[in-house]
Amino acid sequence: MISFTVTAVVFGVVFLAELPDKTALAGLVLGTRYRASYVFAGVAAAFALHVALAVAAGSVLTLLPQQIVHALTGVLFLGGAAVLLLKKDEDEEEIRRPENQSFWKVAGAGFMLILVAEFGDLTQIMTANLAARYDDPLSVGLGAVLALWAVAGLGIVGGKALMKRVPLRLITKVAALLMLGLGVWSLWEAVAG
Repeated sequence: MISFTVTAVVFGVVFLAELPDKTALAGLVLGTRYRASYVFAGVAAAFALHVALAVAAGSVLTLLPQQIVHALTGVLFLGGAAVLLLKKDEDEEEIRRPENQSFWKVAGAGFMLILVAEFGDLTQIMTANLAARYDDPLSVGLGAVLALWAVAGLGIVGGKALMKRVPLRLITKVAALLMLGLGVWSLWEAVAG
């Protein structure tokens, strides 16, 4: 049986913790370049897997080596920045065409980015702790996954709305610089931690 109270508490806590996180930025970046529904499918699947792992593992996730997670995340963000900066300019209408990218390629990219970037993240650890505290894995899992999907959806929709008002070239350069910054920051955390 699902507890609405536990689900609501977990949703609020996870939503607020995830909103300023790098995931919203990743969703925004992917949302400007690819079909939103494809991006959301991959991101949503990755978040569902993260929540399942967090709920199943409970507080054990707090013991994962954070330096490895930060280093891998940093490398992925730097790679993403390089791809954006080195990619030749494309016609914006070409990018908007759904047939430009296959569902599996776009959903797979979103899935892998979130899978690695969010592994051992604060919200995953928080979800594990909440699952241990409430001893209600279904309610905690539901609240956490709905919160993460809401943040991802806001990022992806924000990316699509932004593309209608700002030139793609500018969005790409800013996104690449932000990803570069996140990559450097993650690598610094790996070395300093």
